Amino acid sequence: MDQLSADNTVVSEDSLVDENTMPAGNPLLAPPRNPLGIPEFSNLSADHFQDAVDNALDQHLAEIRQIKDSAETASFANTVLALDCSGQLLTHVLRTFQTLTASNTSDALQALESQFATRLAEHDALIFSDEALFARVDLVMGESDALDEDESLLLAALHRRFVKNGVALPAEQRERVAAIDSELASLKTQFRQNLLRETNGYQLVLSKDDDLVGLPSPVKQAAAEEARARGYSDAHAFTISRSSFAAFMKFSERRDLRKSLFLAYTNAGNNDNEADNKTIVKRIVALRSERAQLLGYQTHADFALEDRMAGTVGAVRELLDQLWPAARRRLEQERQQLTELANNEGLADSIEPWDWMFYAEKLRKQAFNFDDDQVKPYFELSRVRDGAFHVAGKLWGIRFQPVEDAPRYHPDVEVFEVIDADGSHLGVFIADYFMRASKRGGAWMSVLRPQRVSEQGTVRPIVLNNCNFAKGAPTLLALDEVRTLFHEFGHAMHGLLSDVRFEGQSCSAVKWDFVELPSQLFEHWAREPEVMRHYARHFETDEPIPEALIEGIRASSTFNQGFATSEYLTACYLDLAWHELTEPTDLSVAEFENQAMQKLGLDDASKLRYRSTYFQHIFAGDAYAAGYYVYIWASVLDNDAYELFRDRGVFDEDTAQRLREVIYSKGGSAAPMDLYRQFRGSDPDIAPLLRNRGLEV
Repeated sequence: MDQLSADNTVVSEDSLVDENTMPAGNPLLAPPRNPLGIPEFSNLSADHFQDAVDNALDQHLAEIRQIKDSAETASFANTVLALDCSGQLLTHVLRTFQTLTASNTSDALQALESQFATRLAEHDALIFSDEALFARVDLVMGESDALDEDESLLLAALHRRFVKNGVALPAEQRERVAAIDSELASLKTQFRQNLLRETNGYQLVLSKDDDLVGLPSPVKQAAAEEARARGYSDAHAFTISRSSFAAFMKFSERRDLRKSLFLAYTNAGNNDNEADNKTIVKRIVALRSERAQLLGYQTHADFALEDRMAGTVGAVRELLDQLWPAARRRLEQERQQLTELANNEGLADSIEPWDWMFYAEKLRKQAFNFDDDQVKPYFELSRVRDGAFHVAGKLWGIRFQPVEDAPRYHPDVEVFEVIDADGSHLGVFIADYFMRASKRGGAWMSVLRPQRVSEQGTVRPIVLNNCNFAKGAPTLLALDEVRTLFHEFGHAMHGLLSDVRFEGQSCSAVKWDFVELPSQLFEHWAREPEVMRHYARHFETDEPIPEALIEGIRASSTFNQGFATSEYLTACYLDLAWHELTEPTDLSVAEFENQAMQKLGLDDASKLRYRSTYFQHIFAGDAYAAGYYVYIWASVLDNDAYELFRDRGVFDEDTAQRLREVIYSKGGSAAPMDLYRQFRGSDPDIAPLLRNRGLEV
């Protein structure tokens, strides 16, 4: 396999396209004209995607037939590696399409998204339920002892994918699994599109000064921009996008308006309209349960967790149950503090969910002498982004060079060529930070082109960061938004530093409870005083952030963590409750949520921020279904790992290099716990997590 030895060359993607199947004029079926290999977004239409998917599916099936019908005895190279390398054109087309449907969609693209979901599920089923193809993979499994570790892991993952697609089942059951996968693909797409409609459809438009009491100028400015974008003049618009929602809930003195916005946020997908997700939620859960049992698992949770570091539901619950009592105890202490503050300020009623963020912000200011309104002027978006770049430079010598003439799918998008310490091309980083009606909510990293090694050399990755910040002039971020930017940038570095042989193991193609380690670990640098002194500068005066504010931020690191951790853990428990079902539930979605929360000692699920009908992590895709716990699992790892930097220096050269070589570059080419032990020198310890969240007993 000498042809697979990696070098630092950037490989053209010409080989993606079979020229004999290339219709004239379709930019998706020709190599991108720009040297960085970014798709030619401005030249694409929905018709191009329809045509390209047709061609790419046909080309992929032709490649599969060639592998399956080979007269050669099955081997790793002619079967497993060939399958990993197959479908390059399809990968290119779909990653481009998914970038647009997530970040700049349209009615035409959404119509195609629904159509493609079913077609692609059927395409995967055709491949991964093919008995003859599986027989070749199974034959290679018999010789796995002779393979290198990365080869063995790639083979095991491929074999498991066939088995989980029902290839070993009788024909009737295999067909049922394929039908379930097809229906699930359609339902998940519908869930996601419904949620986008709900998010875009709600607006709290305020035109009176009395409605804006308590709101800082940057918040009002961003709301005025949103109102103008929605066709309103002399008004302010707030939405249920997280950035807009959080700013209003923290600062608005109008309790009635906070309640209205909170209820709109928590009832997304639950309004008995055309975008209602309740029926979809129950159907997805029922289908996942049925599929798991057809494949020999008791529940979908058992089915999903087999491929995770945790391994079993019991291991996940053990971690959650270890944290829940401490988080709940801290939550009640915080509730008492906020209730006392609210009562002293004249609130006669008990504190409600729409009061929590408001009074927490007041209490933080009293306790630590600062609030978001004071620190925001020091967190201008481009400065924070450059702060993340600065950390990557200090750790690994990496530079980010703006590319002004690169293709973009929206004017807000920024493109950077990433240069390694030795001057070589490392990849492309694309940043898309602003919310808009054509973009789904949340924050995420995606890969437009994964890193891999081909016969011509190394293909370097193109990675994309998406956030949903409210656009302003300037855009000033809250502390949580600073953390979000650093978090997603950590994911991006995981993709950009990838250095593996096989596409199926590159970038963030790792066990899902390991995938958040690189991102959450990177968050730690955002609040390091040394780092903040570099990037946190006043947007008007360019003065560095005062030491008193740095100290306040540091001292408040455990503030409100009972609430934050409890809120997150309830979502984890709700996720498991849905996916441990062995048969469809007769309960309504609201009744099911209440029942799940009552087991935790909570009496009213309607007051939670995480509700099923907009819980897109677990219902708009598969990765986090029975896996929402992965953030806290990875938090044990990232808090323990960062202790090394605290001990040796936050930019210690040797520790940083080992972090790159062992954690960020290896992808899925080695067992994740082995990688962690290799970096840390020991098993992970939960104590740093408890200490950093203020949850120590």
